[in-house]
Amino acid sequence: MKVLISDSLSQSGLDLLYNQPNIITDLKPELSPDELITLIGDYDALIIRSRTQVTKAVIEAANNLKVIGRAGVGVDNIDVSSATQKGILVFNTPAGNTIAAAEHTIALMLSLSRHILPAGISLRNQEWSRGKFMGSELYGKAFGVIGVGRIGSEVIRRLQAFDMKLLAYDPYISVQAADRLGIKLVDRNTLIQTADYISIHVPLTPETHHSISTDEFALMKSNCRLVNCARGGIIDESALYIALKDQQIAGAALDVFEHEPPADHRLMELDNFLSTPHLGASTKEAKEGVSISICEQLRDYLLEEK
Repeated sequence: MKVLISDSLSQSGLDLLYNQPNIITDLKPELSPDELITLIGDYDALIIRSRTQVTKAVIEAANNLKVIGRAGVGVDNIDVSSATQKGILVFNTPAGNTIAAAEHTIALMLSLSRHILPAGISLRNQEWSRGKFMGSELYGKAFGVIGVGRIGSEVIRRLQAFDMKLLAYDPYISVQAADRLGIKLVDRNTLIQTADYISIHVPLTPETHHSISTDEFALMKSNCRLVNCARGGIIDESALYIALKDQQIAGAALDVFEHEPPADHRLMELDNFLSTPHLGASTKEAKEGVSISICEQLRDYLLEEK
């Protein structure tokens, strides 16, 4: 059995495969799309993170592929439909990045509220502009979460310490589950209209693509701050640029973009915009956890198939 790993994993995860004499493991991070298509035909399994795009062309070239392992939650960088049609299994690690992504969400919220980035840049430029960076407290504000899955739930649990009013929209969560989390379920428009902070925690699907766009920004309060550590493409970035430039909303922080790295850098020019390069899962602990989890899954599957 041959395994191709096209993104970086922790050594602990890699050793789970390296220590199997019946599994040949090749670590080839940073493969180009064309290189992946050329090589994939020789492998029984492929392990990726968020960088590698497993397109239909990759699937078509994968004549021996039995399983794809995604070290992380989202599988939107995999053509799951094409894989399924070809009988290729897709595994992921839904719990491994939860804490890292939740903490990063709150870090971005606080950074937006207290103008951490522009204030730091100002001080490096030998300015002492205290009045220019008047912040806003989280205490007593309405926080709205769109999507109450693993990450959304962990964000909510942590924000309870800030004594915020917690609102949520998620058609799949029960009232009983919401009560246990201490949140109030509301409809989507009510959340968008009343929240001082909105955080997105839904997968990228045809239904959620550009689900935050011009109409939604028109409903938001002028002091609203928006955070997305979920998936790029959920927010219409062109509409966001206009909303921030015209000060329809107070600010936004994105860890994810529709195209990564983002081709349109207009957002980066705005003082009320904060961004990070898809760092939500980028902690030592998260990388270790997802690496071990996905390598365990593929090891066990391949040994059973042998």
